[in-house]
Amino acid sequence: MNPSTVEQEYYERSGYREQSGRIPYIIVENFPELGLLTARRFLEWVAENPEGVVSLPTGKTPEFFIKYTAELMAGGPRFRGDDKRSNGPRFRGDDKSLRGLRFVQIDDFYPINPRQHNSFYHYVNEFYIKGLGLDPKRALLINSDEIPVMGRYQDVFPDLTIDLTLRHREPASRLEELQQKSIFRIDSWCMEYEQRIREMGGIGFFLGGIGPDGHIAFNIKGSDHHSTTRLSPTNYATQAAAAGDLGGIEVSGRRHVITIGLGTITMNPDAVAIIFAAGEAKANIVKAAIENEPDVQSPASVLQKLPNARFYLTQGAAKQLTDVQNRYFSTGEWTVEKSIRRVLGYCQENNVFAHKIGEEGHEEWEHKGAGVYCHPGFRRDLPHRSAEGGDPGFPLDLTMLTKPCKIEKE
Repeated sequence: MNPSTVEQEYYERSGYREQSGRIPYIIVENFPELGLLTARRFLEWVAENPEGVVSLPTGKTPEFFIKYTAELMAGGPRFRGDDKRSNGPRFRGDDKSLRGLRFVQIDDFYPINPRQHNSFYHYVNEFYIKGLGLDPKRALLINSDEIPVMGRYQDVFPDLTIDLTLRHREPASRLEELQQKSIFRIDSWCMEYEQRIREMGGIGFFLGGIGPDGHIAFNIKGSDHHSTTRLSPTNYATQAAAAGDLGGIEVSGRRHVITIGLGTITMNPDAVAIIFAAGEAKANIVKAAIENEPDVQSPASVLQKLPNARFYLTQGAAKQLTDVQNRYFSTGEWTVEKSIRRVLGYCQENNVFAHKIGEEGHEEWEHKGAGVYCHPGFRRDLPHRSAEGGDPGFPLDLTMLTKPCKIEKE
């Protein structure tokens, strides 16, 4: 990891100087702190690249990022309370702006009225162009009204549903013929959008969240790591997450998206690519992206190829990382809670039911990563074990598993 000045400050504060993951990460205390870190890093990059190419996220996660970016540019407080620590630049409205930047919209639903408040086009215009003062003439945006189809998209796709099988089958009606020609026009538009990004030299600063299935932008699980800008369907996890914004799962389930690809994000080998995530609900997908080998099941794992890729995480989102788990189990007093968590972790990792622990193949579990010592009398001493030696029922008396041990995986 070669941290920037701002990153070094937070990196030292987090205490995780030695990391075993494939992508460096920084852990902060809470959601507002996540926004402050991200805003400071963004403005630090802008100071060095005032005419750079940026892609910034939409939705709920960027709330504090946008808030603190605006405050920092206006010369407002950079830290919570009386915290005076800083080695980064100060940004004031009279000497710094974002108007030199070139902006690339990451994704949007399609088709969608660009004036609808739930469209990402509207979000970008409201919060980045108007809110932060980016130059609209230097912005590459996804506006459904400006994407060419065979007429108005409301007429070509009357129920706003797109049948992508028309890409490779014959149309069965006059309407399907119009839809097929329109899909090919949309595909051409996406190709031109991709080309314009390439002509800029690729994205220099990418900031994005991570979805419930691990997607970044709208590159859902299974996306090719070399994918480009395209019209694409979504999966159920993404549809469920968008249901509240689009009017229910019945609506979001029919809606397609236009998204830049994973190959688009990683096109520039010098790009700073940051994924920020908050909350324990993201912990497992964060762990997979940071620690597992690159795989289509984990779209964010594509960022492992970028030396300047980072994950900025709250404590909840970082909870399942191996480094965090090892610190939890190796420091402080050994408690019943730690024992239970180790038992459950062992069961998940080794695909074994808890009542099978202690039987053949599981008599000694330290070497398999259980991390606790099985009391010699564990099964024999269970009060509900039958005289005939049958399997005990639930619940297991996990309070007997209280001795920590060192984990040495084979």
